[in-house]
Amino acid sequence: MKRPVAVLLLAVLLLAAMVGCSMMGVVRFTWQEMWHSPIFWQLRMPRIVLSVMVGATLSVCGAAYQSVFRNPLTDPYVLGISSGASLGAAIAIIAGLQAYLWGIGSCALLTALLTVLFIYRIASIGNRMHTTTLLLTGVCLTFLITAVISFLMVLHHDKMESIIFWTMGSFASSSWFDVALVAPVTLAGVFMVLYHSKDLNLLLAGSETAQGLGVEVEKVKRRLLFFTTLMVAFAVSSCGVIGFVGLVVPHCVRLVTGPDNRRVVPYSIFVGGLFMLMCDTLARTVLQPSELPVGSLTALVGAPLFIYLLYKNKKRI
Repeated sequence: MKRPVAVLLLAVLLLAAMVGCSMMGVVRFTWQEMWHSPIFWQLRMPRIVLSVMVGATLSVCGAAYQSVFRNPLTDPYVLGISSGASLGAAIAIIAGLQAYLWGIGSCALLTALLTVLFIYRIASIGNRMHTTTLLLTGVCLTFLITAVISFLMVLHHDKMESIIFWTMGSFASSSWFDVALVAPVTLAGVFMVLYHSKDLNLLLAGSETAQGLGVEVEKVKRRLLFFTTLMVAFAVSSCGVIGFVGLVVPHCVRLVTGPDNRRVVPYSIFVGGLFMLMCDTLARTVLQPSELPVGSLTALVGAPLFIYLLYKNKKRI
């Protein structure tokens, strides 16, 4: 199937799923009632739109990181972004800032960006960025920040449940304000990754090969890492930590379409958004009126699917 046709079909499928999922929940309404319902416009739709954007963000960033680092096990949280955001969220919860508009989100975004700036500073050598050092620093800092968060939870038992729930991810408090904050960064970042999708293919062959074929390797790496990191920081600050999406979705797309990032990246936008939408819908409907952390469902649904696809395609890997 040609790429434009496949993208169009995925877009139609995603829009249909968004409408269908908006009608599901504790309060159900008909097609006619839906358009006049405050629940639909103020609760369901911002949550659905945000979940789709976050799913697309994590998937596209995962595809970009796996090509830049030339490591199939790399995902959007490898740079310590999620752990940095978790630290800010934990501090905000302990300080009681959840009562203020985007109180937790703003702290999470600030610490996520500070964490990434710190990691970039360590990994930069002059005008060059050492990707291996970047990767290792992110992993080490993740363990360090996780230990600090555990220490904070021990000191503040009464806040432990709130901190744990945030670190497992949830779209329960989504609003149009969150959508307005995340959307511009997501659109700019996705456009940048799409623009450099051919360069990502060449980076997979190695920096020297890509340089010889006309790619400004260091400039492209810095640009992609800047935009993707910003995307993940804003996504995590709006909904908490949601793992596995950035690892699983690009791999699943790649196993079906091949390694060409000119196909992998656009398909990951819609497949990632659809995957996150389905997981969030399950999270809010399976045990209604209670709600499951969406991060646990992304791993529970994604891991078996990923293992199955790996088994079926092991000869191609």
